[in-house]
Amino acid sequence: MNASERRATFALASIFALRMLGLFMIIPVFSIAGQHYRGATPALLGLAIGIYGLFQALFQIPVSLLADRFSRKPLIVFGLLLFALGGAIAALSDSITGVIIGRAVAGSGAVSAVVMALLADVTREEQRTKAMATMGMSIALSFIVAFTLGPWLHAHVGMSGLFWVTSGAGLLAIVSLLLVPTPRRLLPQRTESYRHQLQQVIRLGDMNRLHSAIFLLHLLMTAAFVLIPIQLVNIAHLPPSEHAAVYLPLMLLGFVLAIPGIIIAEARRQMRGIFILAMLMLSGSYGVLLFTGNSALGLLVGLGFFFCAFNVLEALLPSWLVKLAPVASKATAMGINSTAQFLGAFFGGVLGGQLLSHTTGLSPWAILGGLSLVGIILAMRLSPPPYLSSLAFHIPERLPLTSDWLQRVMRVRGVEDVVLLEKERVAYLKVDKKQLDNASRQELSSLTGQTVEF
Repeated sequence: MNASERRATFALASIFALRMLGLFMIIPVFSIAGQHYRGATPALLGLAIGIYGLFQALFQIPVSLLADRFSRKPLIVFGLLLFALGGAIAALSDSITGVIIGRAVAGSGAVSAVVMALLADVTREEQRTKAMATMGMSIALSFIVAFTLGPWLHAHVGMSGLFWVTSGAGLLAIVSLLLVPTPRRLLPQRTESYRHQLQQVIRLGDMNRLHSAIFLLHLLMTAAFVLIPIQLVNIAHLPPSEHAAVYLPLMLLGFVLAIPGIIIAEARRQMRGIFILAMLMLSGSYGVLLFTGNSALGLLVGLGFFFCAFNVLEALLPSWLVKLAPVASKATAMGINSTAQFLGAFFGGVLGGQLLSHTTGLSPWAILGGLSLVGIILAMRLSPPPYLSSLAFHIPERLPLTSDWLQRVMRVRGVEDVVLLEKERVAYLKVDKKQLDNASRQELSSLTGQTVEF
């Protein structure tokens, strides 16, 4: 990655991490500490935790539809302000109803898809999987840090203080956005309705299979993390305060082991093969947990396989989605994908709770392993994604970067997309090399002020 891509990836990953950090810190303490709120009941405490994900799922698609017609950055700022406002409402509330309202307001700032679309705008095609992997790593790290930091902070600042930290994290994320270059996209003058815009995306078969895969992946992950803490206590005899010491090294090890697969998937154009292999590893992790999970070593080995497979899939899915998405509807496609992701987490939590209540021993791993086989079937039905190439140009000062210039670049045969970082005078072009003939290269050379050749 070049300097601009590294800076943008770090900043956007920080936005994700800050939001998740604020949210995850509440989870390990709220079911107990939330009982002091006026009107609190177990059902309402559960609703207060879950309503954030529900509102995220409800608003992802509407916000992403807007993000394909308007500038992405203002939408992200507005969503983060809603997130911060929701934290403040919850912090100031003394009733469970007020907390639920605050969590709902925070969840309505559904900008996950817009952030991912912005990351796709400011990174080249060949570097996108690395950027998405960095994003996934930041989320995983925020999960571990939050589960460690949450109980400690609660002991010092209380529940209200934790909500204020959430609100502050949202405002700090806005500051991180300042580090991201502002891309100038050629926004089409769209005459079709939002409904038609949405239908254009949901008619793509392979894209729907990717949405189903992300739903299943997060269902399996959330259900697993309902069960894993109990098993760490009962089998490995680790108190909850020491669970982070297990998660962190296994997650880091899983990420390191996943890197070769991520590189091969993109550099050698083996994304489908690596995806299928990762789904097999995910199913294998449940097999290890089923047959050896009654020992501490078997439990840790199974978790290691799980983290490795999860990191690969979490990196490949968004990158694959961007490759398939229509150029003018990237945010819409990612909005549907994020909705599937949050719904998967919601239903995974419900499933995990039911498995915890109605099954015994290691049998939940057999059920989750059986569900993971659906993911293998989905992977086998996927076609390899289109492999386009990215070209980066530093545009000379003598060339005016106008809307007409962007339109002329887009009309060149073989050019699929163009993103302009106007302040840096850098243009990223997504091209199909098979269609980029001599005439096209000469035209691009004229438009960019430098020789275009392969």
